[in-house]
Amino acid sequence: MPDTASPPGPAASNASLRAYLRGLPGVDEVGARERAGELAARSIKSAAKGRAIDLAIRMVDLTTLEGADSPGKVRAMSAKAAHPDPADPSAPAAAAVCVYPDLVSVAVAALRGTGVGTASVATAFPAGRAPLEAKLAETRHAVASGATEIDMVIDRGAFLSGDYRKVVEEIAAVKEASGSAHLKVILETGELGTLDNVRRACWLAIRAGADFVKTSTGKVAPAATLPGTLVMLEAVRDHHANTGARVGVKAAGGIRGTKDAVRYLVLVNEVAGAAWLTPDLFRIGASSLLNDLLMQRTRLASGTYPGPDYFTLD
Repeated sequence: MPDTASPPGPAASNASLRAYLRGLPGVDEVGARERAGELAARSIKSAAKGRAIDLAIRMVDLTTLEGADSPGKVRAMSAKAAHPDPADPSAPAAAAVCVYPDLVSVAVAALRGTGVGTASVATAFPAGRAPLEAKLAETRHAVASGATEIDMVIDRGAFLSGDYRKVVEEIAAVKEASGSAHLKVILETGELGTLDNVRRACWLAIRAGADFVKTSTGKVAPAATLPGTLVMLEAVRDHHANTGARVGVKAAGGIRGTKDAVRYLVLVNEVAGAAWLTPDLFRIGASSLLNDLLMQRTRLASGTYPGPDYFTLD
C-alpha cells in the first residue's frame, strides 16, 4: 500500500514533517535484508545476460572526484564514457561523466555530440558542510558551465537532529538553482543508521523535488547496499502509485563486478518494475565496474576472457 497519501504541504513546519515521517510504516529490517538476499540469489539466463550487461553499461556514471583530478584525466574519462571499447563500436556508451564543478566545462567540451551527459557534484560534496549561499553558488556555476545533472548531498546533521524543514528547504533551493539540469539527491545512507531513516530521507528528497535519489557519495562506508536500495526503490514505486510521477534511483559506491550489477538490475525489476530499467530512471555510480562489464561482454561474444589490462584504466 503506498504510504504518501497525505504528505505535508510546501510550507510544512518541522513538527508536521516529523509527525508525517514518523507516521510512515516502519521498515522490517530483517525482512528487507532477506528479500534483498533472495533477489540477489536469482540467476538469469545466458541469453539475457548480454542484454543485462549492455543495459548496465548504459546506466554507469563514470566518476572522478579526487583532489588530483585534471583536465587531461577528465578528457580521458570522457573518451572512455563515449566509446568504452574502441575495438568494438557496438559497445554502448555510459550514461554520464561526473566531475567537480570546476571541470564541468572540460567534460562538456569532450562529450559534445556523444549523447553522454555531464554531471557535477555540488553543495560542498561530500560532507555538505557549507552555507546555503555557497552551495547555491556552486550549483549555479556547474549549470552555467553546461552540467546536465547535479548531484547534491543532504545535510545529514540536520536530518539526524530532526531539522527536516532545513533539509527540505535546501533541496528545494538547489532544485531551483539547477534549472533544467536533473537533480540527484545523495542521502549518504551509510550515515543514516537505519532503513527507517533511509525511507524518511527518501520521502523528504522526493517531496522537495528530487529527480533522482542516490544512495551515497562513495566516500563513506557502507556505500550502496541491496537492502538500502530496495527501500529506496519501494519509495519511488509508492510515489509513482500516488502521483503518477517517476523518480529515479542511483546506487553508488561498492558495486565492482558484473554479478553485483546484475543483482541490482533484478532488484530494480522486482521492486520498482520494468519501467525503471532505463538510464533515465536507474543509474550505477561505480567507475571500476565498467571494465568488468566490458570484459564479461567480450567473453560472451568471443568465448575468450580478456586480461584486466585489455581496457584502459579509469
